[in-house]
Amino acid sequence: MATLDEERRHVERCRAGLRGMLDAARDNVIVGESVAADRYSAERLGRHLKSLAKELSEEPDGPPFFGRLDFGEASAEHRGRSYHIGRRHIGERGGPPLVIDWRAPVARAFYRASASDPQGVAARRRFGWSGGTLTSFEDERLDLGGPAGQGESRILAAEIERPRVGPMRDIVATIQPEQDELVRADLDVTICVQGAPGTGKTAVGLHRAAYLLYTHRQRLERSGVLVLGPNPAFLGYVSAVLPALGEVDVEQTTLERLLGVVPVTGEDTEAAAAVKHDARMAEVLHRALYGRVGKPAEPLTVADGPARRRVPAEELRRIVDDTRRESLPYAVGRERVRARIVESVRRQAEARGQTCGAAWSKRIGRAVTPFLDAVWPSVRPEEVLYDVLRDPPAGVLADAERAAVAWARPPRSPRSARWTRADLVLLDEVGGLLERPRGYGHVIVDEAQDLSPMECRAVARRSAHGSLTVLGDLAQGTTPWAASSWPERLELLGKPEGRVVALTTGFRVPAAVVELANRLLAALGADVPPTRSYRRDGRLRVTRVADLAKGVVEAAREALAHEGSIGVVAADHQVEPLASALWDEGFDLGGRLTVQPASMVKGLEYDHVVVAEPAAIVAAERRGPNRLYVALTRAVSRLDVVHADPLPAPLGMTAR
Repeated sequence: MATLDEERRHVERCRAGLRGMLDAARDNVIVGESVAADRYSAERLGRHLKSLAKELSEEPDGPPFFGRLDFGEASAEHRGRSYHIGRRHIGERGGPPLVIDWRAPVARAFYRASASDPQGVAARRRFGWSGGTLTSFEDERLDLGGPAGQGESRILAAEIERPRVGPMRDIVATIQPEQDELVRADLDVTICVQGAPGTGKTAVGLHRAAYLLYTHRQRLERSGVLVLGPNPAFLGYVSAVLPALGEVDVEQTTLERLLGVVPVTGEDTEAAAAVKHDARMAEVLHRALYGRVGKPAEPLTVADGPARRRVPAEELRRIVDDTRRESLPYAVGRERVRARIVESVRRQAEARGQTCGAAWSKRIGRAVTPFLDAVWPSVRPEEVLYDVLRDPPAGVLADAERAAVAWARPPRSPRSARWTRADLVLLDEVGGLLERPRGYGHVIVDEAQDLSPMECRAVARRSAHGSLTVLGDLAQGTTPWAASSWPERLELLGKPEGRVVALTTGFRVPAAVVELANRLLAALGADVPPTRSYRRDGRLRVTRVADLAKGVVEAAREALAHEGSIGVVAADHQVEPLASALWDEGFDLGGRLTVQPASMVKGLEYDHVVVAEPAAIVAAERRGPNRLYVALTRAVSRLDVVHADPLPAPLGMTAR
């Protein structure tokens, strides 16, 4: 097998190949129209190639590969061949690939081969890097039934335990077999990943997006891939993963941004929000919309030049009723009624020898508009919801629920309404009844346990003809409508056939932190298995203090002596005074050290976390214990719990 010097020479060949790819990409942009069917396509190709090369790793001269496979005599297809595995393909003109993309079929064995099932692999090599310099490697001889060295891979462990600085990184070098199975699941399969903290569920979802785009490029470039995150901070954290894997044409947004057709300037009471997110609101809105459709009582007379064409009331009623039974989107139904009336008039005109062309059809269609405005009126979502909230109709909601959502002082018109976040979901529901929204070939939903029934319907509309990757943790449900069952949630998302898979091994959260957080599970009302940590490192320290602010300042000062990112997490109302205390002591907030409200840390990770006053986090909201569980599990190296009040009972610990 190759020596370290030989591998370093291969690194230089890879970088030369990469420079060639960059040059070719720039040439494609310059050549433009001669490269592809149109300038847009050519520029898009060039941008794509440049992005792949530019984002090869975390640094411009970073590692071009992280692994190598050497196949033995047992492999019929790859006998005697070796492949370097990296984040993306690197080639050189006229020769075989220098690096194989991790998503290629041959690379599957890097993640799944084992001593008991070598899959034709004689040896698997992992590489150690310092910056962009290759420093070491480890060989695992699968054909001999075990590792060349002793114990677990040091390189693998070091990669998993690397400090967290900046945005989330890809995990291509550390994907585990159970994760790889989910990443490479077929496009038509919907998967729900119940992932305990630190199990890599978010990374699995993002890597599945990259894998599906690689495997089904043509299909997904037409239909698109959508990633839905819980908040903008989370999107900022994960934004670098897909570009680092060479995928830039993926839409990443929050549900609120996706549905944001109007500005949010109002705020609901907790009771109003709960009703608005209830699935029964779909029926309320459906009735309100289709309640505008009338029953034609009079015949329709249409001027056709000097002639008058008459459509009987009975035929008009039949047209309207038949169209309603077809369950078309409301706006499509309106145009279907128009087309059928025009067709009825056409039959009369042609029976009298008249020739009816496109111009004639357009003119008669315009003449039918006043009838449509009376019987099947055009309407905007804001108008429908305005009427519902001004005077919520009876029949679906209880009187108390109707009172909760009704405007105390109705605005004068839809234009002057102050819409709330929950109203965005209702407006989207009406919009989906009017016209089908854009659908995606694949949608990845993170923190899905917190979606409401109405939010699930919004996601389902956008994946009706595609598939889903649903990511979440029932134990981390913090909304009033958080899921208690994944099959129930998949039903609401329109994918009852989706497969639920649990990831229970944590790779980012140390054992000491996991064991503390597991003590809360019994109080969360979530039927999830406890997490097991892959890591035996890390540190947990629980400190009771007389002054919370001074205790947090001291913990932050000690944390800065270590490498990595630091997050101070507190109940929302305590964030400002704690941030002020840190600022007054000269701490630079916004660099390595940030202060985050507990309500905004879901999905984020820090090397060192200082959780301030757990009892206040629990008391701040109805699902406070769930919120505390989230806060505790943000730490990937060290956790300080600083408290002045007694700890919540489930933690059952004594301060030092």
